[in-house]
Amino acid sequence: MEQTKPLVVTPSPHFKDSVTTTSIMRDVIIALVPAVIASVVLFGARALLLEAVCVAACIGFEALFNVITHRQQTIGDLSAVVTGIILSFNLPPKMPLYMAVIGCFVAIVIAKQMFGGIGCNFANPAILARVVLLVSFSQAMTSWEIPTMGAGGVELVSGATPLGSIVASGMPEKLTYLQMFLGLGKGGCIGEVCGLALVLGGAYLLIRKIITPTITFAFLGTVVIFTLLLGQNPLAHLLSGGLLLGAIFMATDYSTSPATEKGKLIYGIGCGVLTVVIRVFGSYPEGVSFAILLMNILTPHIDNLTRSKPFGGVKQ
Repeated sequence: MEQTKPLVVTPSPHFKDSVTTTSIMRDVIIALVPAVIASVVLFGARALLLEAVCVAACIGFEALFNVITHRQQTIGDLSAVVTGIILSFNLPPKMPLYMAVIGCFVAIVIAKQMFGGIGCNFANPAILARVVLLVSFSQAMTSWEIPTMGAGGVELVSGATPLGSIVASGMPEKLTYLQMFLGLGKGGCIGEVCGLALVLGGAYLLIRKIITPTITFAFLGTVVIFTLLLGQNPLAHLLSGGLLLGAIFMATDYSTSPATEKGKLIYGIGCGVLTVVIRVFGSYPEGVSFAILLMNILTPHIDNLTRSKPFGGVKQ
């Protein structure tokens, strides 16, 4: 008598892929490498030290938290490494190391692990940490160095970011768009000044299909349109501050961004509008982190509004 295989009924997903959390994080790390190299070229070994300290602290805090709470060790998924690099990208080159470690504690322990770990956090850990550091150590978080090209190569001088003069006059003095794109002649955090490195990393993520273009393009496109309507210089806004870093690497975080394409479009537009409002009308010259954090909080509601109805089901 011919035997038949039993019918096994299981919940979705029914199609499995070789993509894992570790492989995704590995691709994100690869995408961040150009900006790491650019930060060292522009700001010297101090930038590399800051990045190494942040990565080590994030790994250490996650490992220690798992040991104390008797959870399965998760440092192997590389998410703590990604958080450490992105957090360091949001810090000035002369940020005291102990302050950076405090930011790592906020990112890993408070924003991530206390909410259940990766995939359960309500906000991007690096963004929440940056906001906490900005409020707690405002002077250290706004002390900038400007990389300029001198006779001996790249030289650093103290100065301000170009955002203030962009809002006031449309374009920083003595700066070309090419200089802003390459990160020369403008102050900022170590990972946000070189637009070329960030665009290369974003292109890699798109090619590898780690992110979709919806959030990034909606974010950047909204900034362009909104700044034009307000009589601002859209290209100068795109190349200043943490806009490219935020739109490519932080707003696209899986855990804190909507799941549907319609939701991603709404989310990206919201990030863009809030960024321009804070930049132009707020007391802070930069609004990217605050905008993404606020939209992170709204993500569950966006998901509820844009979630598709199951076939045969009734939408509540």
